[in-house]
Amino acid sequence: MRRQGKVYTVIQEMATRFPISLLCAVARVSRSGFYKWVRRQQHPSLKSVEDEKLKSRILECHQEVSGIYGYPRVTVWLRRQYGIHVNRKRVYRLMKELGIQAVIRKKRRYFGAKEALVISENRLNREFSASRPNEKWVTDITYLPIQGRFYYLSAIIDLFNNEVIAYRISKRNNVRLVLDTVKAAIKKREVNGVLLHSDRGFQYTSRQYNHLLQ
Repeated sequence: MRRQGKVYTVIQEMATRFPISLLCAVARVSRSGFYKWVRRQQHPSLKSVEDEKLKSRILECHQEVSGIYGYPRVTVWLRRQYGIHVNRKRVYRLMKELGIQAVIRKKRRYFGAKEALVISENRLNREFSASRPNEKWVTDITYLPIQGRFYYLSAIIDLFNNEVIAYRISKRNNVRLVLDTVKAAIKKREVNGVLLHSDRGFQYTSRQYNHLLQ
């Protein structure tokens, strides 16, 4: 039950960005079970409320540093970033409940020149509204901590009505994930004239991604 509660917490936190039906399908839980859990959370204890807020910040840190921080450095990050003074043991417990731990990076040897990045102009310019369908789309990748593992959800959303046009889920956060997402959207919609906005992550500045958009 505790593990399922973690999944429900993630769904609740992401419900402002993605449909609950989609998140429940990805996490393989029922919507009725999720809504029952929500009703039970209406009168939580003060400590559980504080724990959930801390978990949200811990996940933010984990994403920001690509998972390389262990609980001591996460504790320092919380203090420096938000002025949150919390015991290391508590951070350790919450990270364990979230199923996250530091990723040990191996040094990679690079041979030859690195691939040149393709930096596109920011044509959206923070105007996150659209007057018609298929005018402006946005795409992003979100971490999904589910049952002790991380999955990556790549989605394309129409800013006209916040409809999820296409999505793909993978155990790897790579260029293939975003390529498959765009290809799925192309199969569903007419894409001529659509403005597709993303951040400047390595997937979206790759030659393969920009070649597909052309």
